[in-house]
Amino acid sequence: MELKEIKRLLGISDEDISQDIPLQFNLDIVEETVLNYCNLDKLPDALINTCYRMVIDLYRYDKPSDADAPLRVSSIMVGDTSTSFGMLNEVLKGTILKDYTRQLNRYRRMNHDR
Repeated sequence: MELKEIKRLLGISDEDISQDIPLQFNLDIVEETVLNYCNLDKLPDALINTCYRMVIDLYRYDKPSDADAPLRVSSIMVGDTSTSFGMLNEVLKGTILKDYTRQLNRYRRMNHDR
């Protein structure tokens, strides 16, 4: 996976280096997580796009202090109309695998022999 490609996918220009360190860190985290989950030594080409999607999720939603982070409806009360909002990053809290295990399971080796 390449930093240049994730920047392109996020609409960040090559000249803008302000996010290079956190983006590279997210790339490394996702690759390490996928390799460990699947018990692989090398990332299969077929999982590259899935990994980029995971990096984008981390970049956009794993910022607890970001005031501009997207919101989601956390509760609705019909009587006297009440709606509560929570941070969307709470959806991803605890794991970066989120909804990607379905794609990853196709490449997962259950034995630890590599």
